[in-house]
Amino acid sequence: MPAAVYSLLPPDRGETVPAPELDDGAWRLRAYRPDDAESLHAALHESMDTVGRWQGWCSPSYSLNDARHWIARTRLAWRGVGDECALAIVDRQDQLVGSIGLNHWQSDFRMANLGYWVRQSRQGQGAAVAAVRMLARHALQVPELQRLEIVAAADNLASRRVAEKAGARLECIARQRLTLHGQPQDAAVYALVTGDLD
Repeated sequence: MPAAVYSLLPPDRGETVPAPELDDGAWRLRAYRPDDAESLHAALHESMDTVGRWQGWCSPSYSLNDARHWIARTRLAWRGVGDECALAIVDRQDQLVGSIGLNHWQSDFRMANLGYWVRQSRQGQGAAVAAVRMLARHALQVPELQRLEIVAAADNLASRRVAEKAGARLECIARQRLTLHGQPQDAAVYALVTGDLD
């Protein structure tokens, strides 16, 4: 795990949740908790037509145990074990709206991937755009990280709109950059650097 991850962590105060907590007044990003498993499972199962179209892991076979294991892995990642540093996107009532995370760190190039999804019943409300801006602004404060990439299937217009509204710039259409449901897919590659968030 690159130094950038540790730079994003708050001071160690003996807390059980080490991930950053970010808030813009309407939406909040926080670490996943073990008791989020049922909400995560329900969110994904309601979203097969949208999230499931673009993410092969979002399928009817996704179980409550899968949710529990993924939450455990992402909590470890914020402690430096693994690569999936994810945060829950929640509303003012702390209801799970979606997820956002940093992964595929390339410390030699001071860059990482930024990915997100929003449950089907809460799409179109601005949560993803706000989450991208909050996490990108927070992450790009550290000198070890100078670039975030958002890679979306070229036909995933909803995800591409989020990237554009958040201020990311389209850099290319990369041929067969992704594999979705076993098939190669062209991808739109967006990037965020510090100046994009002014």
